Amino acid sequence: MPEGDVLLRVARRLTTALADGPLVRADLRWPDVSGAELVGRRSLGTVCYGKHLLTRFDDGRTMRSHLRMDGRWLVRRTMTPPEPLRRPMTRAVIATSAWTCVGDHLGMLDLLRTRDEPTLLRHLGPNLMADDVDTGTAAENCRAQGERAIGAVLLDQRVAAGIGTIYLAETLWRHQISPWRPARAVPDPQALFVTAAALMRRSADAPTLTATGARDQPTYVHGRAGLVCLRCGDVIAVAPVEEAPYDRPAFHCPTCQVD
Repeated sequence: MPEGDVLLRVARRLTTALADGPLVRADLRWPDVSGAELVGRRSLGTVCYGKHLLTRFDDGRTMRSHLRMDGRWLVRRTMTPPEPLRRPMTRAVIATSAWTCVGDHLGMLDLLRTRDEPTLLRHLGPNLMADDVDTGTAAENCRAQGERAIGAVLLDQRVAAGIGTIYLAETLWRHQISPWRPARAVPDPQALFVTAAALMRRSADAPTLTATGARDQPTYVHGRAGLVCLRCGDVIAVAPVEEAPYDRPAFHCPTCQVD
């Protein structure tokens, strides 16, 4: 599932693509919003909150999309006549006279009043991709998790929004903390969220991403099971955190990341 850095990159692309004028095409292929009239509206920009994308319009409405596991927004030049774009996986097409944004395999799509965004997102923790990220509240949420494994806590979007398995692994490796250490035993949880936010922001700002928005950044532990740890020389391992069906892989070094 895309993490905060990819969502921030996508939000920036949508903001730029839709900034040049009113919408000339708006086709939302989702049951609850099919037929919604957006032609003529202007985008006020797209922001990400955790793994949600919020595209705001000048009529006081917001289009919320969620990529889930396989979703993506593609940006291409607007063609005349317009492309039919009839693929079953295409769930949204919004376009200005210059650029067309195509939402494929989206896991969620709806429209709401922009003023209702806080209600929609109230179950989530602080947004780690926000310019004014609140790592203090994230740390308080973390401390409240008690005996729960810190790896599972970092993945919990109710604690802080944006971290997935990559930045779970990379953050805990940098702090030499086992993914299974109880949250209550982490000496400085705020430092974890500061690190995760910084890593994701650095990735979002880097020019070395692929054309599809995927990461092209080196990792120290994630995806390196069976290879040597670059800090201590032991072999990187991977094991699940949380219980099925919510278990996720946690890449880690068994030697230098301690419980």
